[in-house]
Amino acid sequence: MSTLKDKTLFITGASRGIGKAIALRAARDGANIVVAAKTAEPDPRLPGTVFSAAGEIEQAGGQALPVIVDVRNEDQIREAVDKAVQRFGGIDILVNNASAISITGTEETSLKRYDLMMDINMRGSFACTQACLPYLKQAANPHVLVLSPPIDLAPKWLGPHPAYTASKYGMSMLALGMAEEFRSLGIAVNGLWPRTIIATAALNVARQGAAEQARIPDIMADAAYRILTSDSRQCSGRLYLDEQVLREAGISDFEAYSATPGVAPQIDLFVTP
Repeated sequence: MSTLKDKTLFITGASRGIGKAIALRAARDGANIVVAAKTAEPDPRLPGTVFSAAGEIEQAGGQALPVIVDVRNEDQIREAVDKAVQRFGGIDILVNNASAISITGTEETSLKRYDLMMDINMRGSFACTQACLPYLKQAANPHVLVLSPPIDLAPKWLGPHPAYTASKYGMSMLALGMAEEFRSLGIAVNGLWPRTIIATAALNVARQGAAEQARIPDIMADAAYRILTSDSRQCSGRLYLDEQVLREAGISDFEAYSATPGVAPQIDLFVTP
């Protein structure tokens, strides 16, 4: 099995949660991580900044470049990509992890919140991929990983929160489209989504107590690692669930990922049990 040693990963939203977990898993191989996120100052509700995440990455064995990036800002994205290339010589992997969420119906979703979700989720993923593309073309085993769900057009996913669903399915549509567009270049593009809710600080803010029925972010990190170390010419154009990736790798016991041992995890949005 290949590793991520000396590979350069550009990860959006990597200051905390799933993005940071993916970064730390790669760091254990000796990877270079561009921590591209907005948070420069700690928030009492959402601990973690680009700088604290960079420190953890280096302690784990990787090299880190913390950069302040709002994925709605094209200039900040381009500047961060330039800094990454200057520091590490190129970009091998892009992880489009940054995301905004509002589980609200049409009347309750302000246009400001609608624009935020569309701009961060769909436009941000497009902009970051576009900016990294010249360097992904030069990489030996290039991957783009989008944190977005399988597309299920069941009314239960469309009706309760149309704007959020559209923004996440839009990310998945981009992943599938780019996978086909970049196939001849050998650049893999895949989606990854958790089968169950994941215990992150953001989950605790959104739904207090929900983390007790969750899995830890390591399951997403381990699934991402399996995808990102695969042959980019053989593994592209799929919208994976984390559990599916690990089962395909021969793993069937997921108890180690439980936030609360013995408690069955709650199924995540967009996943039919």
